[in-house]
Amino acid sequence: RYDAGKDGFIDLMELKLMMEKLGAPQTHLGLKNMIKEVDEDLDSKLSFREFLLIFRKAAAGELQEDSGLHALARLSEIDVSTEGVKGAKNFFEAKAQAINEASRFEEEIRAEQEEKKKQAEELKQRKAAFKELQSTFTQ
Repeated sequence: RYDAGKDGFIDLMELKLMMEKLGAPQTHLGLKNMIKEVDEDLDSKLSFREFLLIFRKAAAGELQEDSGLHALARLSEIDVSTEGVKGAKNFFEAKAQAINEASRFEEEIRAEQEEKKKQAEELKQRKAAFKELQSTFTQ
C-alpha cells in the first residue's frame, strides 16, 4: 500500500508517508535510523524481508521502546479480539502470500543468473574454438 514507486521496496520518503499516515511521524534522522536498523543489504531501502524483520525483532524484544521501528510494529499488530479470527486469518494469509511471491522472485533471479553464467561460458568456449581455428590459418 505504501510502495508508491511500485518497485517492491519502501524508500525513505515512502516510509515517511507511511509513518505519518499511521499517526507516528518521525524525524528525517529517525527514519534513516529505522531503515538502517533492518537494512541487511545496505541499499537504504526496505525490502519485504527487511520489513518483516521489524516484526521479528519486535516479537523478540530487540527494539528500543522509543524507536520508530517499535512504534511501527505496535501500530501494525493485529488484535484478534477486535479484528476477529477471520480478520487475523486474512492478515496472515496476505503476509504468507507476499513471502511466497518474494521467494518466487528470488528463484527467478537465481535462474536468470545461472542463464547468464551459462551464456558467458558458451561465449568463452566459442572464442577459444575460434582462436584455435584461426591459428590453423595463420601457420
